[in-house]
Amino acid sequence: MREETASRPESTAPRERLLDHVDGALATLCLGSVLVVVAGGLVQVSFGSYSMTPIQAWQAVFNPDVIFDLRAWEAFLLDADLPEMEQRSLIVWNIRLPRVFVAVAVGMNLAVSGAIFQAVTRNELASPFILGVSSGAGLLILLTLVVFSGLSAFLPLVASVGGAVAFLIVYAIAWKNGTSPVRLVLAGVIVGTVFQSLQTGLFFFADDIGVVQSAIAWTTGSLTGTDWEQVRMALPWTIVAMGLSLLGARQLNVLLLGEQTARSLGMSVEKVRFALSGVAVLAAAASIAVAGIVGFVGLIVPHMVRNIVGSEYRKLIVGCLFAGPALMVAADVGARLGLGLLVGASVQIPVGIVTGLVGGPYFLYLMRKQEALGEI
Repeated sequence: MREETASRPESTAPRERLLDHVDGALATLCLGSVLVVVAGGLVQVSFGSYSMTPIQAWQAVFNPDVIFDLRAWEAFLLDADLPEMEQRSLIVWNIRLPRVFVAVAVGMNLAVSGAIFQAVTRNELASPFILGVSSGAGLLILLTLVVFSGLSAFLPLVASVGGAVAFLIVYAIAWKNGTSPVRLVLAGVIVGTVFQSLQTGLFFFADDIGVVQSAIAWTTGSLTGTDWEQVRMALPWTIVAMGLSLLGARQLNVLLLGEQTARSLGMSVEKVRFALSGVAVLAAAASIAVAGIVGFVGLIVPHMVRNIVGSEYRKLIVGCLFAGPALMVAADVGARLGLGLLVGASVQIPVGIVTGLVGGPYFLYLMRKQEALGEI
């Protein structure tokens, strides 16, 4: 009896430690974000060239003949033959809903990537864009479209390789008997500026207006035309990146204590920093591969979540997993329907423009509100 009693606290300790990180603020943030995603998704499926009422669209979304049909999910996720289904369900599930799912994946990836980069550099201003990942991906995309147009079918892979190579260059520049948060940020700014200048120069070599429009869509970030192919492309890398980020939350907390403290606790700072940066690059590349370069999400979402749940990274990562999709889905609703509501135009704008219009003023608000904005 004594042995059984003594073993109980040990067996329940991990579960208690896990539950201790779920508080009211985090639960409220997650619930609110889910409601935003659901509401935004229902708005997205209610509008399109095929006319149907919102009620008909929502009935198609919650059609049990699709939701509980394994053959349908095999077709969506494994690219199998699509089974016969009612026309409205086919349009909603095969055309409109994938855009929402891609927005969710992109929001997750960018938000978590930004949160990791901010911990690795101990700087609130860090993001995939600041550290050159987005600029490297954009440069290779433009180079492919303008010079190597025969490789256009491999743009997602090109984007991922470009982001990874850019960060390796940043890391190499910042290395001097190890790296430091300040050198990483400075190297990222330098590499990003050079790559953006090269992107601008490449536009002068594009003769086809269609190539220019496609390049602009990639470099500003767009979810127009996304389907289940993009969902299948992003899903496995998103699952891997999100899982690794949750497992690395403890190491991120230790990095925030400073290099000396981390080393005194037995951490190999450079190895951990490089590994976690790799997770952030993977998450950002998965986003860029399906939506192009969407700015500000990786910068402002970690700030928003940090203001609500604090800087403890086990809470912060979970909060980003929910808040990132909420921002992306809401921004995509604005990108798709904003001009129609304002001026009656049917043209869709890239979602990256909306996130920039939202992120810029919010960041100015942060600068005015916080006296010491910068190092975490």
